[in-house]
Amino acid sequence: MSAEAADPAAVPRRRSLPRIDLRRLGRVALLGPVSRDRLPDAIGHVADAHRAHHPDADLGILHRAYVLAESSHRGQMRKSGEPYITHPLAVTLILAELGAETTTLTASLLHDTVEDTEVTLDQVRDQFGEEVCYLVDGVTKLEKVDYGAAAEPETFRKMLVATGNDVRVMSIKLADRLHNMRTLTVMRPEKQARIAKVTRDVLIPLAERLGVQALKTELEDLVFAILDPEEYADTRALIASAAGEEDPLGAIADCVRATLREAGISAEVLIRPRHFVSVHRVRRKRGELRPTDFGRLLVLVGEDADCYAVLGELHTCFTPVISEFKDFIAAPKFNLYQSLHTAVVGPEGAVAEVLIRTHRMHKVAEAGVVALGNPYAPDATTAHDGAAQQTEPSDERADPTRPGWLSRLLDWQESATDPDTFWTTLRADLAQDREITVFRTDGGTLGLPAGASCIDAAYAQHGERAHACIGARVNGRLATLSTQLSDGDTVQLLLAQDTASGPSPEWLDHARTPAARIAITGWLSAHPDAPGPEAGGADGRTEPAADNPQSAAPARTRSGVRAANVVVDGPESPVRLAGCCTPVPPDEVVGIVVRGGAVTVHRQECPAVARMREIGRAPVAARWRDEDGWSDPAACRVTLVAESFGRPRLLADLTEAIATADAAIVSATVEPPSEQRVRHTYTLQLPDAAGLPALMRAMREVAGVYDVSRAQHPAATG
Repeated sequence: MSAEAADPAAVPRRRSLPRIDLRRLGRVALLGPVSRDRLPDAIGHVADAHRAHHPDADLGILHRAYVLAESSHRGQMRKSGEPYITHPLAVTLILAELGAETTTLTASLLHDTVEDTEVTLDQVRDQFGEEVCYLVDGVTKLEKVDYGAAAEPETFRKMLVATGNDVRVMSIKLADRLHNMRTLTVMRPEKQARIAKVTRDVLIPLAERLGVQALKTELEDLVFAILDPEEYADTRALIASAAGEEDPLGAIADCVRATLREAGISAEVLIRPRHFVSVHRVRRKRGELRPTDFGRLLVLVGEDADCYAVLGELHTCFTPVISEFKDFIAAPKFNLYQSLHTAVVGPEGAVAEVLIRTHRMHKVAEAGVVALGNPYAPDATTAHDGAAQQTEPSDERADPTRPGWLSRLLDWQESATDPDTFWTTLRADLAQDREITVFRTDGGTLGLPAGASCIDAAYAQHGERAHACIGARVNGRLATLSTQLSDGDTVQLLLAQDTASGPSPEWLDHARTPAARIAITGWLSAHPDAPGPEAGGADGRTEPAADNPQSAAPARTRSGVRAANVVVDGPESPVRLAGCCTPVPPDEVVGIVVRGGAVTVHRQECPAVARMREIGRAPVAARWRDEDGWSDPAACRVTLVAESFGRPRLLADLTEAIATADAAIVSATVEPPSEQRVRHTYTLQLPDAAGLPALMRAMREVAGVYDVSRAQHPAATG
C-alpha cells in the first residue's frame, strides 16, 4: 500500500493533529544544538504550540531536554530514513497541540533516551527532577516487552500498572503510537497488520476512555486503512466526491448563526467534518448516506447556561429530531466528555446533527485528560474553572486523571494472576462501546459497562463483601441480582448479615465486569463444597406450626376488619374491606363503589384506588368508628410480607417474633427461594391495631429480614 493510500489526511477533513515535515526537521536536527541563549529551531513548532495553550510556560526545561535527547540520539536513524530525534520531537508536538503541560512535554522529549541511549534514569532525575524521571521510567517499562501475540497480556498489564499511578504515562504512549502508525508503511505488511490489531483492540479503546478523541479518531482511520483497505478506499472516494459538491451544512450553519445572532447569543458555529471511520459507521447504519452525513455542526459558547440557551433557540426555530437529543452536560460521559447533542431539520428539509458545548468542554472533548494539566500541582483541583473535579461522573476516585473504569481495571488485574484470563477480560472490558452511570442510595455513583447487572454493581461498590449480596432495590423496587441496569438507575444493594455466605455459579451468567467475574470465580474455586441458601418448606409453602398456640386463632376466613367498624357516606350498602391493601385502624381509608352497589374500603394510598378512578368508579368517604371499636379482636386482621435472606431457623425465628407480639397467625406462605431471597406472607390477627407498628419492627429485627411491609395484592376492579 502506498503512503498516500494509507494517509487519511490526503482528503480534506476537519483540522487534525499537525504533521511536520520530518525531512526538513531531520536536517535541522542534524545541525545540532544552538547557543544556550536561543531555543533550537528544531523544537520551534513545539514551543509555538505549547505557548498557545500555556502563554506563561517556561521553555527553558524544554530546551535542556531537547539538547540531551538530540545529543544522546545523534547518529541513530529510523527505518523511514529520518534521524531518530524526529520521533520524540513529533510525539512531543502531538502532545503540545493537545495542550499538555510542560512536565509531560519534557518527559516526552526524553521518553526513548533511557531505553535506546546511554542516558540513565539517575541522570534524568538529577537534571529534570523526580516527576519527569517517573514519567520516563513508566514509558520505558512499556517499551521493554515486544508486541508479539505471546507478550500482549504482560505488556498491557504493565501498561495499566504504569498508567494507574500517573495517567500522563499513557498520554505519552498514545502519542508515541500515533506517530509510529503514521510511519508504519515502511514495515512489512504482516507487521503492519499485527501492530494495527493491537492498536485497534487496546490502545484505541484506552484513548476513548481517557477522552483523547483527537488521538483516537486519527488512530481509527490509520487502522482502518491497514486492516480494511478496500472499505477504506471506498469511504475515501465517497468523502472526496462529497468534497467537490455543494455542502448543505453550510446553508444550515448560516441559518443557525443568524438565529443565534438575533437571539443575542454570542456563539461560534463551525462545520465539523466526520473522520473516515465515522462516515463508514454512518453508512453501515443507514445504508445510504445523506448529503449532511459527512459532517456535523459544532456550536461553541462561553458558559454552560449558553449551551441550553442555544438548544432552546434551535428547538424553537427549527424542527428538532427529538430522538437524537442527548444531554452529556448534566450527565457527563465516563471519559470527561460534556456536550449537548441534537439534530434539526434545515430550511430545505436536510437534517443536521448539532453539537453544543463551551470552549472549555471542546478542549476536554478533544484532549481528554491531557487537557487537565498537571494533576499533582497544588491548584489542580480548582484549575480550569473546576472542570477537573466536576466532569468525572464516578466518585470511586477523587483524582480526575484516574477515572473509575481505570481504577477497576487496576484492581482486578492484581487478582487475575493468569495472563490469559487477564488478556481476555481486558479485551472484553475495552470492547464495551459505552458506560452507564448508576446512582447509589448513599449519594454516590457507579460507572458500569452497558449491560451490567446488579451483581456487577455489588462488586463495583462493595468489592469482596459483595459475596454476601442477596438482592437489590432498583429505583426503589426489589429486584433480583440478575436484573440488568440502565443508565440513570438508582440501586441499593442488600447484603446478608451472614458473611460466610457466597455467590452461586449462576452469578457468572449475569456478571459482565471483570471485577465481578474474577471475584466470583475465585470464591467458587476456594469453596467447591459450599451449600446453597436454606429456606423453610421444600415446596416453599408453610402452614402455621402445629406447636404454635397462636395457630388456633380463626383460620382462612375472608373477613378482615368487621364491616361494622367502618362508616361510609351515602345510602346503606354492603361494606367490605379490600384484600389488596388490608386496611386497619388508624389507616386513612376511602370507599369505592363496585358492581352490585357494594362498597370496598381501601387504604388511601392503595394503587387500586387510582386504577378504579380511571375507569370511572366514584370514591366515597369512609372512616373508622370511634376508638372503642378498635379493641374488638376482629378489628385488626392484616397481611404482612417479610423479605428476607435464606438461612436456617429463619421461619422459627419469625413465628417466635410474631407470637411475642401477641399476634395470631391465620395463614402463612413462604415462596420458593430465589437467588438467596425468601418472601414470607403472613395473615395475622392482632388484639389491637395500635400494636401493628411494634409487630412490624419486631419482625424487621429478626436476623436476615431486611423488609416488612403491608401486602399489596392485585385487586379486581369489580
